[in-house]
This record gives sequence, structure tokens and C-alpha cells, in this order.
Amino acid sequence: MSKIILPENLNGFKIYMIGIKGTGMAALAEILVSRGAEVSGSDVPEDFYTAKSLKKLNIKIFSPFNEENIPQDVQLIIFSAAYSPDNNEEMYAVQQKNIPALSYPEALGALSKYSFSAGISGVHGKTTTTGMTGTILKELKLPASVLAGSVIANFNNSCTMLNGSKYFVAETCEYKRHFLNFHPRKIILTSVEPDHQDYYPTYESILTAFLQYTDKLPQFGELFYCADDEGACEAAKLMFASRPDLSYIPYGEKAIGDYKITVHGVKNEKLSFSLAGFAGEFSLQIPGRHNVLNAAAAIALSISLLKEEHGELKIADMSAIRKAVSSYRGASRRTEFIGKAKNKDILVYDDYAHHPTAIKTLLKGLKEFYPDRRIIADFMAHTYSRTEALLDEFASCFTDADIVILHKIFSSAREKYSGQVDAELLFSKTKKHHKNVFFFNEVLDAKGFLLGKLRNGDLFITIGAGENYILSKEILKKENNL
Repeated sequence: MSKIILPENLNGFKIYMIGIKGTGMAALAEILVSRGAEVSGSDVPEDFYTAKSLKKLNIKIFSPFNEENIPQDVQLIIFSAAYSPDNNEEMYAVQQKNIPALSYPEALGALSKYSFSAGISGVHGKTTTTGMTGTILKELKLPASVLAGSVIANFNNSCTMLNGSKYFVAETCEYKRHFLNFHPRKIILTSVEPDHQDYYPTYESILTAFLQYTDKLPQFGELFYCADDEGACEAAKLMFASRPDLSYIPYGEKAIGDYKITVHGVKNEKLSFSLAGFAGEFSLQIPGRHNVLNAAAAIALSISLLKEEHGELKIADMSAIRKAVSSYRGASRRTEFIGKAKNKDILVYDDYAHHPTAIKTLLKGLKEFYPDRRIIADFMAHTYSRTEALLDEFASCFTDADIVILHKIFSSAREKYSGQVDAELLFSKTKKHHKNVFFFNEVLDAKGFLLGKLRNGDLFITIGAGENYILSKEILKKENNL
């Protein structure tokens, strides 16, 4: 496969995307089409939630994979990082024919060069922070494109907000150092801690990757970092030693400066908070103090971009920002409200959290937002390597749940594991920390048990990056007699 420079002018440029149904790929397709490219692609036959947005774009999608799908006049292949010539026949053909090709991270990075770009990074909170930033920029009417890692309700249930190309804000992923392809002028760093153990065996290795990413900032670039996260603070401190030219803007309850947070609690079913540098309060309709942190980061970046555009911040701008923050309805699989049972006062949620820190923060946020509700949490661990590395942390992260259900470990397609950790070990460890833990190997095997346990006033949430999210929808259907 040969490399190509993605042209700035994409009018009529023919692009074929292998693995187009993936969240990032589908979002990228939206941006490419909006800039005039002629896009087609391929993927597996299974239906994805991205299908609606791709259909709106009139993109032709081939399935299954077949080298004959690739158009003869294609000018560029963009491929999902999940595929290679070893596991995909179209990719093999691209290699054999030496067709110009870029991976998704490379294509995203190429696009970032043509705009004033900002990257949202961190182990936790990237998608929500990106979604909130896009919601604010949309309200401020800035000429910006925003790409998030999931469907955002405020983006008309799309992964992108498209309002011009002068500014580009994107969720940038640390896995395999993919974010090093991006060209940021500003960076948000939400958190740094051990994760992706199949690639980053130690904390130091993942910290180094974030330092490398931050070092890509140009002279006088800006780093917005979470002052409440030890890893983000350590990264900022280390960067300052080598890059004193950068601006370092902290946000959080421990921050000093304009973005020091004070949380005022839940008022009228909204989470209220204030920022030291701005009069008045902000409110959020999604639960969790971690989302207040995400909102503060989004506000800080949005104000910075607004000043790049207009040179100043006006009173009307702050009103627009408050309105946007208050209107943010969340992202798919990020504390997503699935529904409420018609005949019982039972709330059903789903969340992608698959790291013990994220799970603990999620459950604490739900308990603070719904103090009188019993929380029943259904969790499916994702990858054996992560479960092994963080076994004790997983076992002790469910303290704010009243009942916990566990399942088999959902293994990643890229994982090759030969260790001793399994779901039964996680179950036995968790029982030492929690008195109400139950195990069902298969997800749907827990359905009958849950229907017997759920009662008026409960909150049921499925948690994890596995397949147990289907249980939230099944429970709601059954409770509503559908």
C-alpha cells in the first residue's frame, strides 16, 4: 500500500472506506461527504447504529468484503485499524495493487492539518467532553466541525457536528498511539491511568504516550488538564519542565483559576455547578460529578476557540454557553437513559464504562443524582488483559450499587490471552467486597432473575464494553409488556 497526502480540496475526490460502519469511520465519512468527496465503502453484513446516518448520505455500502467491491477509479482507500491484509481480502488486494491508502487515524490526522484543530484526549471522558464541546460551539455558531466517538443526541443523533471547517475538534484515541497522527493546536487531557494493557503494560508507558501527544502542540499551544486527576496533573507537570512555552489551564474542584469548580448539588433534577471565573451557575441534565468535569473542560476549550475567532468573550456568549450546557442530553452508551417502565417507577440506563475508575465514578454519580433509588448494576468485563491487570480494582468498584450481576468476560477480537484470570475469579473476588453479587455466564440468562428482583423505585443499569447492553432493552421491553 502506498501513502498519499489527503488533498485539502475534496470536491469529486473518490474515497473507498473499508470498515465504514464503525463509529469513527462513519463519522469521518460524514465529514468527507460534507467537504465534497465521493465516498463508498464496505463492511460486515450485521446492522450497526451508524446505518441511519450513512443512509442519509446516500453512501453505497458493499457487503460482505470482496476485492471486486473496490471501484476501479478509486483515488484513496481509508481503512479501519481493525483490518489488515492478513485478515481482510479487500485490504490484501489494496496491498497487492499498491492502491494509495490511509488508516482511520492517519486520515483523521490529515484532515486536522487543514483546520485550526483541537484534540480531546484522556483515558476517561473523551466522548462526553467532545459532545459537550460540539454542543457549545453549535450554539455559539462557530465555523467548526466536531467528531465524537459515539452518537451525540444534540448532534441530531449523529457522531458529528458540521458547521464549517475553520475549526476542527475531534476525539483522539491513545490506543496504539493513534493520536500521534493528529495535529492539535489545543488539547484537553481528562485523565491518565493504566489502560489498554495489551499495548501499554505499565503506567509509565501510557503516560509517555500522552506526553508525546502533548508535545505535538505548537509553540504557545494550550493544554487544558483536569486538576482532579493525578495522572493528568503529573503529565502537565512533566510537560511544563520541557515545554514552558505552552499555556497550562487547569479545571476541576482542585484547580486554581477561572475553571475551579464548585458543585452545588442536584436542583430540579439538574446538577448545578459554578466556575470561579464566571458569575452565576451552570446546570447539567446528565448525572455525575465526572460530567461536571467534562463540562468545565468543554467550556474552557469553547471559550478559547471563541476568543480565537472574535478576540473577546461577550455576555451574550456566556448565555449561549449556559444554554448549551443545560441542553446537553448525552451520548449513546454514556450514561444513556434507555427509558422508564410504564407500570413501575423503574429507570433503565446503559453505560460503556469498562475501567474500574469509570465504573466507580459512574455509580457514585448515579447515587448522588438519585439518592432514594436502589441501584442494580449489570456488568460485563471487557478483555482478559484489562481484567487481570485491574482485578482488585474491578472487584471493589461496585460499592454504590445495591445489587451487582456479573457475566463471562467479553474478549476483544485483537486479544491473545493465556493467563489464569476468568469471570469466576472476578466473581469470587467481588463477593469479598459486596454482599449482593450474582453470576450468570450468558447475558440473557440473567433476565428472569432481574425481572424478579426489580421493584418500584429501582434504577437498573448495564455497564461495560461487551454485549450486555442488550439486557437493558430486554428488561424495559418486558416491563412494558412489549
